[in-house]
Amino acid sequence: MTVLTPAQWQPRAQAHAERADALTREYRERRQARQRHPVEDFLFTYYPTKPAQLRVWHPGTGRALVEAPEHARRRWYSSQEGVVSLDEPGFLAERGDAVRFVHDLVSRTRARPARLSCFGLHEWAMVYRTEDVRHAQVPLRLGAAGTDEVVRSHPLRCTHFDAFRFFTDPAIPRNERELTRADQPALEQPGCLHAGMDVYKWAMKLGPAVPGELLLDAFELARDIRALDMRASPYDLRDWGYEPVPIETADGKATYVAAQREFAERANGLRDRVLEVTSSLLRVAATTPG
Repeated sequence: MTVLTPAQWQPRAQAHAERADALTREYRERRQARQRHPVEDFLFTYYPTKPAQLRVWHPGTGRALVEAPEHARRRWYSSQEGVVSLDEPGFLAERGDAVRFVHDLVSRTRARPARLSCFGLHEWAMVYRTEDVRHAQVPLRLGAAGTDEVVRSHPLRCTHFDAFRFFTDPAIPRNERELTRADQPALEQPGCLHAGMDVYKWAMKLGPAVPGELLLDAFELARDIRALDMRASPYDLRDWGYEPVPIETADGKATYVAAQREFAERANGLRDRVLEVTSSLLRVAATTPG
C-alpha cells in the first residue's frame, strides 16, 4: 500500500477536478440552456455518468490517503488511524462479479488483433430502409436513397452487440453474423470504435477502484472516438463543425482505417491500465476468506 500525504494527493485531486470541469463545461452550459448536441451528448446519455461524478478524484487500488475525511465518508472507503483507503474486501463483496466480468471481457478483447474492415457502417445500418432516423434534427448527407445504397453495396462486419442491437430489421440479416449479448466476450475486438469507447464504461463500472486519471483518460478517448464515429456516419454534421469522413469512397475508407488503428492502440494502452486494477482486486479476492 502506497500512502500519500496531503501534499502529494491534494494537488492531484485539484488538478483532476479542474480537468473534469474543462471536459464537461460545454455540456453543462448546453444543459443549463436546454440545448442538445447530436455528437457530444452521447457521452452523458448513453454513458449515464454525471459531470459531478467525473470530477471526484479517487486514488485507486493500492493507495491510501492521509488527512482525507471526505474520502472516508465515501462509499467503499475505510479509515484506520487517520489513513483512508479503498475497502477492497468490502468492494469485492458487492462488486466482485462486475470485477470478474470486466477483467474477462477486457483481457479477451486486448488479446485479439484489431479488425479494421467495418468502415463505421454500423451507423448506416441503423438508418437503413427506415424513416425512423435516430438524429432527426440532422440531415442525411447522401439522402435516404443514397444511404441505403451504401449499405447495399458494402458488407456489414459489425462485431459489437451494443451497436448491432440498433440495426434496423432489414439491416440485421446483412451483417456477417447475428450478434447476441452472450457472444460479446467471444467477439469483442480492439479495432471496434464502440469497444474503444466502452473502455470508459468499464472504468466507470470499477468505480473508486480506478484512479481518477485513468477515468478521465478513458473519457477523453471516448470523446475523440465519438467524433470520428459521427464524422463517418451518414449524417451531415458540417453545421455542427464536423467535416465528414466519406467512407463510401476509397479516400474516406483510408482516413477511417488510419484513425481506427490509432484509436485501437490508445484503447489497448488504457485496457492494460484497467487490467492492472482488476488483477489487483482479483488477487485480493483470492486471499480473502469466504
